[in-house]
Amino acid sequence: MYALNRRTAITGLLAATVSLTLLGGTSQAAGVGLDDPAKKEIAMKLVSSAENSSLDWKSQYKYIEDIGDGRGYTAGIIGFCSGTGDMLDLVEYYTQVKPGNILAKYLPALRKVDGTESHAGLGSAFEKDWATAAKDSTFQQAQNHERDRVYFNPAVSQGKADGLRALGQFAYYDAIVMHGNGGDSTSFGNIRKRALAKAKTPAQGGDETTYLNAFLDARKWAMQQEEAHSDTSRVDTAQRVFLKAKNFDLNPPLKWKVYGDSFSINS
Repeated sequence: MYALNRRTAITGLLAATVSLTLLGGTSQAAGVGLDDPAKKEIAMKLVSSAENSSLDWKSQYKYIEDIGDGRGYTAGIIGFCSGTGDMLDLVEYYTQVKPGNILAKYLPALRKVDGTESHAGLGSAFEKDWATAAKDSTFQQAQNHERDRVYFNPAVSQGKADGLRALGQFAYYDAIVMHGNGGDSTSFGNIRKRALAKAKTPAQGGDETTYLNAFLDARKWAMQQEEAHSDTSRVDTAQRVFLKAKNFDLNPPLKWKVYGDSFSINS
């Protein structure tokens, strides 16, 4: 469910965030950020409700299937894709911290299928071995590491630099998870640019509600550019619901719907 060039390095995004901070360009709002452990747990559940129709995100380490979106296999807690490079990054990191693991033998195949929807050299054997690897705490930690390195940490850093509270930081995170941070028109960076053309961030002196509405409008537009993402309920009946309630800190209780399914977090 991700942009085909999502393996693009995030150095530029992090550098921009640091530059804004050094220049005094942030006006971080009061409240606990999404990197607070309790808020991060909420974020994981929110994404899992959309990606796996379940709040039990920790049961998704073993998940793997081809959902027919042209990105090959989608797997794990954040939907690492064989066709977009982040699955390759994950298995490379796993092999770095645990040489000779059960997935290491698939690295040549993963390198060959990167950028395609092909299963060549993978197939049912790979699916079985992925499920086996998912029982390994080292592989679980590797998935957590890559999720944070590529998606969560950059999203939270940029959100804080823009003066956004937990809800806005989550909106950024969910966008990077789905669209990646490459150079195409529907990537996170360009979604943000589209929003900035309509409204100022709080760090720029803008209103948080106005800016987040602009960002969610831009996000919805990006989703509608691709059939696989055309259901925009994760914006319309989830994030937009929290925004209308002005729950900028993502404080429970939370109630939302994704793809017609209802979810709640009470504490």
